[in-house]
Amino acid sequence: MTLSDSLRNFKNESTYRKTKVFLSHKHDEKEYLEGAISFLKSYGVDIYVDWQDDGMPKITSGRTAVRIKERIKENHKFILLATEGAINSKWCNWELGLGDAAKYIDNIALLPIKSDYNDFSGSEYLEVYPYIFNIDYYQFFKGDYRSQGTYVVYPSVNGKDRVIPIAQWLRN
Repeated sequence: MTLSDSLRNFKNESTYRKTKVFLSHKHDEKEYLEGAISFLKSYGVDIYVDWQDDGMPKITSGRTAVRIKERIKENHKFILLATEGAINSKWCNWELGLGDAAKYIDNIALLPIKSDYNDFSGSEYLEVYPYIFNIDYYQFFKGDYRSQGTYVVYPSVNGKDRVIPIAQWLRN
């Protein structure tokens, strides 16, 4: 086997083992999207966004919906970039419903772009999903002292809080 073959095999193997994330987002909010992609890629994951998919139909149609459904099922994790626009988008809500059916509860999360992560007035159904939260300094949060970092915070069940470092969540 040549060095080129070895490198190709390594690349295929490392891509094969990477966590793959379907990132649901509102298309015209690129300023948030670029930051979210950069943030998630820093954890060594592959990100799927539909407009980078060469197999996606050029004109939105039923085939678009079929392809999105397939990709949500194929990816390991589902994250909704929860901007106001995405929360109000028919497509993003449809994708969230598919993500709910395919990934709930351990493989789905919201990445809120809001100052108050618990205020989903008018969209209270979002409260049933885990969300990604950044802690800026060592502090008491959700029943425990936590180090600075980013976490996935699950909805309280029977008064118990479940908080997992995002790196661990992305590996599972």
